[in-house]
Amino acid sequence: MLQVKNGKIVDEHGQRVQWRGTCTGGWLHLENFINGYPGAEHAVKRAMRESLGAHKADLIFSQMRDHFVTDADFAFLKSLGSTAVRLPMNYRTFEDDARPFELIEEGFAQLERAVEMCARHGLYAILDLHAVQGWQNTDWHSDNASRNTLFWQHPHFQDRFVHLWTELARRFRGNSAVAAYNIMNEPVTNAPDGRFGSNAYTPDWEVINRVYHRTVAAIREVDPDHIIVLEGDLFSTRFDGLDAPFAENLVYSSHNYSAAGFGPGVYPGPFQGFEGSFAGQVTLQHWDIDLQREIFAAQEGTRFAQKHGVPLWIGEFGSVYNGPGDDLASRVRAIDDQIAVFEEFGAHWTTWTYKDVGVMGLVTLDPHSPYRRLAAPVLDLKAQLDTDFWMGWLPTTPAKAKLSELAGLIEDAIGDPEIEPGANRRFLGQATFDQYVGHLLIKPYVALFNNLSDDEIRTVMASFDFRACVVNTGLAEVLSRHMKPAEHAGAAQARETLLT
Repeated sequence: MLQVKNGKIVDEHGQRVQWRGTCTGGWLHLENFINGYPGAEHAVKRAMRESLGAHKADLIFSQMRDHFVTDADFAFLKSLGSTAVRLPMNYRTFEDDARPFELIEEGFAQLERAVEMCARHGLYAILDLHAVQGWQNTDWHSDNASRNTLFWQHPHFQDRFVHLWTELARRFRGNSAVAAYNIMNEPVTNAPDGRFGSNAYTPDWEVINRVYHRTVAAIREVDPDHIIVLEGDLFSTRFDGLDAPFAENLVYSSHNYSAAGFGPGVYPGPFQGFEGSFAGQVTLQHWDIDLQREIFAAQEGTRFAQKHGVPLWIGEFGSVYNGPGDDLASRVRAIDDQIAVFEEFGAHWTTWTYKDVGVMGLVTLDPHSPYRRLAAPVLDLKAQLDTDFWMGWLPTTPAKAKLSELAGLIEDAIGDPEIEPGANRRFLGQATFDQYVGHLLIKPYVALFNNLSDDEIRTVMASFDFRACVVNTGLAEVLSRHMKPAEHAGAAQARETLLT
């Protein structure tokens, strides 16, 4: 059982354990850009059942899950030197909104099988509730189709959240394969109607501190031993108003996505970063390891961990590999430098994400696989209509150009100087493309499966199996070098000895 001692994570022998690994997004919790569908997870599953029937819908998603992560995937991660795997989960796996507080036994069985696989390969499992009742943030990755965040305003959702975590803790207490309970992914406490700007956000520190205290206390009543992970507000970037550590065995997690990982542009070198593309502005900045080190040192999560002497875990960060030109090589160089900075600090880290259909995965589906061929028409529409609205580094399309024109008309008509042009385009795109157009594309996506037999569905979904996928070998080499620092240092020393 891992514990926090003197600001470090240690095992039962008092030896330091460093979490180095990845997140299995798209497995026990689906995301549209990872799994290749449009819209929100609950919406596409509902449409599948309504159109294809319960049997075929359940077969599609159970086959996707059963192939997405298997023993072969965990064996591969272990071979790289991984020590931990973050397991994102959707509350809907454990509870139906129509029957609140009634927990679903099969959901716990799925999670128990996942933890058993981790243990079989000598990997610690970090349980991450990625989508919570009532939505804890505004985005697709909390299985949110509305931009509303009801969790923070309604005690009902908070009660269900605490109830679920109490049961998770009861079932996994004493299980040393579980490293920690990551109780909530990327909270956004003060955007009840969605986000409208980037600069003016003010966290609701009272509500997040109250929820954290209550949840930790409830878990501790049934499980006094496991590490509990708390994330900062605003997608795990804001920490300045969090209460000081108030219990034993707390780890704090920040999410550290940086422009260096997104581009577009050559790294190291001058480029604008994808945020600039939303505003149609080009502001070049020279990105290299020194800038990454400077930015990391200034982030609230880093300062919080230093101030309070607690472990810092970078729960998510990553590069994208679907950009233009030579972006793939540049993005690998960028993540290499970023991990080097984390290691200098002694931070724990897990990349986002392990496997997807070709955006930022360590492992991706083969472009010629049955699933990629089947989904190609909808994947093309998603790109053309920008339904994965956050991919601002991709080239413009006619739809994106029209959206930018509309955003300008809105700004001119309202005449409010506090409207941020970049944020206006980004969040207008979220409401229009991701949530409205994306849901219009659910029907064409479901129709792709209309005439498939059960055996054909099994063949298509086997595309997610590790043996059918493609490894990003450049990224794998970088991760392995950082996951096995002593081994790689020894090899480098041996080569140097031979040369001399």
